[in-house]
Amino acid sequence: MFYEPGKTSHGLKRDPFKACVVPRPIGWISTINNAGQANLAPYSQFNNLTFDPPYVMFSANQNPDGVRKDSVVNVEQSGRFCWNLATWDLREQVNITAEQVPYGVDEFERANLTKEWSRVIEKVPMVKESPVRFECTYYSTLKLPGNAPVGSVDVVIGKVVAIHIDDSVLTDGILDIRKTQPIARCGKWSGSFGFKCPCSLSKGIINTP
Repeated sequence: MFYEPGKTSHGLKRDPFKACVVPRPIGWISTINNAGQANLAPYSQFNNLTFDPPYVMFSANQNPDGVRKDSVVNVEQSGRFCWNLATWDLREQVNITAEQVPYGVDEFERANLTKEWSRVIEKVPMVKESPVRFECTYYSTLKLPGNAPVGSVDVVIGKVVAIHIDDSVLTDGILDIRKTQPIARCGKWSGSFGFKCPCSLSKGIINTP
């Protein structure tokens, strides 16, 4: 098959674009506003950009009326945010924090999650129950145009300045995804990944046993 996004039809029940780039980790982003109110929300468009120094990004669609997501507003006002690993054990809490609520409502309290405060950046709450957490300083926002009825997209970029990893998810000095059980989007489906990959990477070449 072949199609041009926005120009020709793909002829399928669902747009296959998102299913082509998988798995996509969840950007469970925590922020705080100028009034000291905490916010926590998951974003399905999240990833790392560079490694040295580490930068991450998450993208948030604006509403058709141009209203921006609370996370974006808070990050730009405060200059900081945290990322929390969304895990299978926390899936119900992740879903609760995805619900649309009025600005200023504390999703930590709604989802019965414990706040752990950042140590390097100024006072941003993290999800204590999450085994991996990043503290980030705001770098920039890239605004991309969206097709109607979706509004523009805010791509928020941040520099990771501190990383928290629970010792319980380490095996022989390596972060063990069999223990973290991260949630990821896979096109139509969401799932948790805790398997052993039957291949190794060496000098950019996949070596299968």
